[in-house]
Amino acid sequence: MDVFSRTFLPAAAEAGVAIPTVSRHMPVLRRCVEPDDATVLVSRCYRPDTPLAGEYLLLLTYRRLVVTQETKVFHKLRLHLNANLRHLSNVTWTPDHVRSAVELAATAVDGVRERFRLRLAEPEAVWHFDALLEHVFRAPRAAVA
Repeated sequence: MDVFSRTFLPAAAEAGVAIPTVSRHMPVLRRCVEPDDATVLVSRCYRPDTPLAGEYLLLLTYRRLVVTQETKVFHKLRLHLNANLRHLSNVTWTPDHVRSAVELAATAVDGVRERFRLRLAEPEAVWHFDALLEHVFRAPRAAVA
């Protein structure tokens, strides 16, 4: 079993993502992520600027941010965002302890500002997701020789 497979399912379970949802999104996510890339977090989310666009599933690894969209009526899947973390700029997030959510925003290489609101099951998860995002986006990177 590869690193992605070993780390994806526990991260999805930790976020409270249902197994049927995981199963539907897995083939799309698998095509975007390398087998040796570890999953940091998985979360259902939506876009605050287009709330009627359907559900999204966000996957963050140490190398990539992948977001898939599932339409409301026909439950069709499509890849919304597949970005290398090095190609994202101005990455910000805002924990919302009152609503048990975290709003994540990043500018993609094409200049489009993407915003996602991650829905969390409980208020304590907000602190955990905030720490994971801090670890991935603010941790000092090793110098490349």
